[in-house]
Amino acid sequence: MYDNISIIVPSLNPDEKLLEVAKGLVEAGFTDIILVDDGSDNEHKHYFKDIQNEYGEDKITILTHDVNKGKGRAIKTSIAYVLANRPDTGGIITVDGDNQHKPEDVKKCLDKMAECKNSVILGCRDFDQDDVPWKSRNGNKITRTVFRLVCGMKISDTQTGLRAIPAEHLEFMQGVKGERYEYETNMLLEMGDNKIPYDEVKIKTVYIDDNSSSHFHPVRDSIRIYGFILKFALSSAISSIVDISAFRVLLALLPEKIGIFPDTIVAGLVARAISSLVNYGVNRKAVFDSKGSVGKSLVRYYVLVICQITASVCIVSGIVKLFGISGGWLKTIVKAVVDIILFFLSFRIQKKWVFKK
Repeated sequence: MYDNISIIVPSLNPDEKLLEVAKGLVEAGFTDIILVDDGSDNEHKHYFKDIQNEYGEDKITILTHDVNKGKGRAIKTSIAYVLANRPDTGGIITVDGDNQHKPEDVKKCLDKMAECKNSVILGCRDFDQDDVPWKSRNGNKITRTVFRLVCGMKISDTQTGLRAIPAEHLEFMQGVKGERYEYETNMLLEMGDNKIPYDEVKIKTVYIDDNSSSHFHPVRDSIRIYGFILKFALSSAISSIVDISAFRVLLALLPEKIGIFPDTIVAGLVARAISSLVNYGVNRKAVFDSKGSVGKSLVRYYVLVICQITASVCIVSGIVKLFGISGGWLKTIVKAVVDIILFFLSFRIQKKWVFKK
C-alpha cells in the first residue's frame, strides 16, 4: 500500500534516535526511506551508513549535503531526487529524525492522504498537554493565531514536520522559497495563496528531553519564519507613524470645523494620502515582491485605501461623537486603535488581491 511513497528524513548530526526512526519505519512496512545528511560532522556521519548497512540500499537511500544547508533545502533536495528517480511516485511524507514522529502516525497521515486524494496532510500535535515544553506551546499558539488573523488559515500545528504531500504538488513545493525552517512556514502560506487543499490528522505529542535535540534556534529561525509577516508589519508601522504624525500635526493646525467637515475627517484624509504612497511602494517591492503590472496593483491598492479611509474615518468620527471625546491626543489614540484592527484585514486583502501573483 505504501510502496510508491517516499519517506523523507532530513537530519543534522544525528544520534541513536535516527536509528530508532529507521527501525520503526522499516518494521512498519515502508520500503523507500530517504535519509538526508544535511552537512553532519564526521563524528555523526556513520549513523547514516549504519542504517543503510542494516536495512539495505534497496530500502535506504542517502542524500548528502557537503555543508549544512537547512531543513528546507534538505526537503527540496529530496523532492528533486524523487521526481527524477521515482516516476510512479504517489507522493512523499516528511518525518523528523529525532523520533518524535511515530510510525503509526506516519501511516495515519498517508491513509488520510489516500482518502483525500489531492490534499496535503498535516500531522498535528496537541499543545494543551502538560508535558509540552513552554516554548513549543506558546510559540505554536502565537503562530497559529497569526495565521488565522492575517492569512485566514485555520491550522492547529503550524510547525509540524510530519507532512504528507501528494505527487501532484511536489513540483510546486520544490519551488517554495526558503532554505531552513522558514520553508515549512512558507509552504503553508503558499498553499493558502494557491488554494492547495489541506487536512489535519491528530498525532501523538512526543518531546524527548524537553526537545533538546532540536536544531531550531528561537531568535534566528523565528525571524526567518515570521520574515514575511514581519516585513508587512514593519511596512505598516512605518506608514502608521507617517499617518499618525501627519494626522496629529494637521489637528494642531486646523480648526475643529472646515466648512461642513470636522477636523478629524480632513486630517484623516490628508494623512492617509501621504502614508498610502509610502506603504504601496514598500509593500510592492519589499513585502510581496510583486512582478505584476504597477498600474493594476496601484488601482487595486487605492480601491483598498479608499475603503480603509472610509472605514477608519467613519469609525473614528463615530466613536468621537458617540463618547463626546475632545482633545487632539485622545482622538489620535482612538484612530490608532481602529487602524491596528484594520491592519489584519488589510494584510489579507493585499496578499490575496492587490499583489496577487
